[in-house]
Amino acid sequence: MIGSPHVHHRLTDSTNERAKQLAAAGAPHGTLVTAGEQTAGRGRQGRSWLAPPGRALLMSVVLHVDERTPLAPLVAAVAVCHAFPVADAIKWPNDVWAGGRKVAGILIEGRPQDGWAVLGIGLNVATERDEFPDELRDTATSLWAAGADVATPRQALDVLVPVLDPWLEAPAETVLNEWRERDALHGRPVRWTDGEGVASGVDDEGSLLVETATGVQALRSGEVHLTRAG
Repeated sequence: MIGSPHVHHRLTDSTNERAKQLAAAGAPHGTLVTAGEQTAGRGRQGRSWLAPPGRALLMSVVLHVDERTPLAPLVAAVAVCHAFPVADAIKWPNDVWAGGRKVAGILIEGRPQDGWAVLGIGLNVATERDEFPDELRDTATSLWAAGADVATPRQALDVLVPVLDPWLEAPAETVLNEWRERDALHGRPVRWTDGEGVASGVDDEGSLLVETATGVQALRSGEVHLTRAG
């Protein structure tokens, strides 16, 4: 069960780093690490995850690897949407949106060869618009700003964990169907480093399918962006 044990840091570098350290030392499945503030929080591809102290839920969960682990980021996104209905869309590969703005980011890291992974979730809970960096003020939001009835990271944690726990055990087909219902990119023109096309959902492994001029391409990782036309 997620949250037993639970390690909380008032201040740490990164909850994912602390959780990886615990996992490497043999921490059980479900070990939860949270923090009030991070000095080196990060998202995918080394980007920084910035959050004012006490305004965001910063959490990482140790997972023992099984056949469901590759879908864990999709599971986490679906769970966030179920826990907080204001979160109404998911942008592949790891962003949860509320009203068209990013409210959460998800990052999975680990050592599958050693049997573990760490699932990190950063969820803006009560961040005000003027607390976001200038470049994010028009694209990011928080649960509170989007109308959710939660005002603190602790409240958000108490809501999310009981929802996330069973979703991690859910059949892959159920997870994928729920994810597809909230797919923010489906049918919209996208671009990435090596090409462009129209997003057409995800396959059973969670790869993004894109219809291009030369056929359907499956993107297993990386970043995609909506084109201006989207």
